[in-house]
Amino acid sequence: MQTLNLLNGEWVAAESGETFTVTNPATDEPLADVPRCGALETTRAIASAQRAYTPWRKEPAATRERLLRQLAELMLRDREKLAQLMTREQGKPLAEARGEIDYAAGFIDWAAGEAPRLYGEMIPASSADKRLLVLRQPVGVTAAITPWNFPAAMITRKLGPALAAGCTMIIKPARQTPLTALAIGALTLEAGFPPGVVNLLTGDSTTITKALFDNPLVRKVSFTGSTEIGQLLIRQSAQHVTRLSLELGGHAPFIVFDDADLEAAITGAITTKYRNMGQTCICANRFFIHHSIHDTFVEMLQQAVSTLKVGPGWEEGVRIGPLIDDTAVIKVKDHIQDALNKGGKLCCGGSLVQPRDGLARRFFAPTIIQNMNREMLLFNEETFGPVAPIQAFRTEEEAVALANASPYGLAAYFYTRDASRLMRVAEALDYGIIGANDGAPSTPQAPFGGIKASGYGREGGRYVMHEYTDIKYVSWKL
Repeated sequence: MQTLNLLNGEWVAAESGETFTVTNPATDEPLADVPRCGALETTRAIASAQRAYTPWRKEPAATRERLLRQLAELMLRDREKLAQLMTREQGKPLAEARGEIDYAAGFIDWAAGEAPRLYGEMIPASSADKRLLVLRQPVGVTAAITPWNFPAAMITRKLGPALAAGCTMIIKPARQTPLTALAIGALTLEAGFPPGVVNLLTGDSTTITKALFDNPLVRKVSFTGSTEIGQLLIRQSAQHVTRLSLELGGHAPFIVFDDADLEAAITGAITTKYRNMGQTCICANRFFIHHSIHDTFVEMLQQAVSTLKVGPGWEEGVRIGPLIDDTAVIKVKDHIQDALNKGGKLCCGGSLVQPRDGLARRFFAPTIIQNMNREMLLFNEETFGPVAPIQAFRTEEEAVALANASPYGLAAYFYTRDASRLMRVAEALDYGIIGANDGAPSTPQAPFGGIKASGYGREGGRYVMHEYTDIKYVSWKL
């Protein structure tokens, strides 16, 4: 099977004819060959987006809203097909894939509602013969560089507001998971978006990214990925002062105080830690549990983890699928071994499992490790795997200090039934997203993004519209 790229409303191959193969991480089965595009195709995509930009920005907001609503409806119509495709190329359980399609369509639908609400402003003038106007206008051609762990939602979270604001977009999906992106691209054509408004390129990330930043027509790039790549993009953006939104690495703490509802905390822990095999940017990576309930929490978590079925995502009841690739497996193994070498105690898991013959060696047992400390890789680095390291604490101040002992600041979670403590801790945690008694805080209508080394800019809600618009001040002399 060969799949083409979307440029200027047409499906095209790479000029060189080169392709690369997308495989199923659960089985290593080849799924499709997709174009290996580079600088030439990127330049063509930028030109296409620029040609489409002027007429698209002039479309009434109601038109942009209608087309976005249609795209969201088409995604929900094809929910099962998209979910099955996602599970095959990314590995996540089918129930999670279905949920992601709903989530992804939600971003498009929310952005549709924002299109007619990009209001300007009139400022009271200091003299009678002037009027002071503030306009919000689209930034121009934009680009989205998206990761493999949420191959639908990370696209629509960027695409929806860009199109709603009147921008055009070039999408570069992750090499591991381009098929979901291409399927969404096909739906943009079916929805009726004009040629060039949405362009989609697969291929070499380094080459395509450089071509995007080398071209002054690209006025905005939104990236979700590692902090290291984000830092590289910041340097590349300096050439033409290209605007950036960066959602980078996370290392979320999960704090449980002695007055917490333990059943709710366990449910939240399972949700945020083991969803997508721990391969989420906001998943809990460091568990801090009050010493008085530590043993009880560990026992309850271990019991809950023992019920999680491991296997290929399309099988009934599976909660833990494969890791994305062999590099991910090696990292998880290294983090566990490092923890055990530094005093960690393995409670469960800790190794690969083989659900049945014919599957790749990428299925990792859900793991719990006690006695985490600051010397461990698990404390200092994002694992991106199904590993829950646990450390006991005694005071609220100690818990907050441990949680903030990281250069990252994307998401944090804590559980308490004390209303005063809830406000104190929420204000004290240095993170952009806080789940207070909530293991699943993400939603299309709320701002999503981090601080510190986790990046800047926001996606979701009305806040994201500012990322795709410029403010223009007009001083009008009567």
